Amino acid sequence: MFKRLKEMLVGSYIGAIALGWLFGQGILHFASIFSAPVAGWLVRREYGPVMERANSMRGFSFQDALPELVRSLSLLLVGYLLLRWLYFPPVTLESGQPGSEESSALM
Repeated sequence: MFKRLKEMLVGSYIGAIALGWLFGQGILHFASIFSAPVAGWLVRREYGPVMERANSMRGFSFQDALPELVRSLSLLLVGYLLLRWLYFPPVTLESGQPGSEESSALM
């Protein structure tokens, strides 16, 4: 079943489009890591007098960047896994036979 799905995704370029979208979204969310603390600071500065919470922060909060960091890493990871599955051959391990490089290097 997965072999047919893989052939369909690679053959019709849907896989390449999906990979481009995933990597593009990952890069956009990575860029948002740097703009999210600034946006949060501007919102707190603008609406701070309206909210008037005792524990409200006045400066930059890097906690605003954490959701974007998680989104970026997860999208890039899914894109990487999909790239490996669709376009790279599976890794095969060589057996340790007497004529192989691995066994001769150990001696």
